[in-house]
Amino acid sequence: MIKIMMIEDDLEMAELISEFLSKHNMQIKNFENPELGLSELNFEHYDLLILDLSLPNIDGLEVCRLVREKLDIPIIISSARSDIEDKTACFYMGADDYLPKPYDSKELLLRIHSVLKRSNKAPVVEEKTTIFSVDEDRHEIRKNGDLLHLTNAEFEILTYFIKKNGFVIGREELLYNVASISFESSLKSIDVMIGRIRSKIEENPKQPKYLISLRGMGYKLINE
Repeated sequence: MIKIMMIEDDLEMAELISEFLSKHNMQIKNFENPELGLSELNFEHYDLLILDLSLPNIDGLEVCRLVREKLDIPIIISSARSDIEDKTACFYMGADDYLPKPYDSKELLLRIHSVLKRSNKAPVVEEKTTIFSVDEDRHEIRKNGDLLHLTNAEFEILTYFIKKNGFVIGREELLYNVASISFESSLKSIDVMIGRIRSKIEENPKQPKYLISLRGMGYKLINE
């Protein structure tokens, strides 16, 4: 989840923005008082700062300068002050983007993702590791890196399961979509081929945990 600090004294606007961004995997904490926000940054990590310029006690430009002196946090200025001098000053003080009010919340969302991407601070999405991988050019399927020794029909059937990525596949679907299965083949013969594949990928083919049956529906490959 992206953690964002907002320093905004318009509480109604801050609430609307927070509600919108929270629907997009973002946690927002707003500070009406800039001094409290600056203090919070000393001991709490945030991925991004959304900063208004017209604030009580300390001008937003000064807040921007103070933050940038200590932290490398991305800063988006959100302000009704839209003259070129203010914009220039903000970028000079280290702001990453400037969004004039009023604006659509969707534009703010796009700016946030863009700034995080440019600063390489976008949250890391863990890649799912798969059990079975297919290399069609080499006509190979591996299970946890180990090469499986398959007939052409077994290779094509298992490849189809891998491509369908966890979806339930019926016998008729295999019949129509796997070229090496003869159209004249019975549904029972498909069960036989599934059994042969299980003998090569399962520790216990009688109790499969990878290529499982769903009564009345078909088969499903567990690949993670």
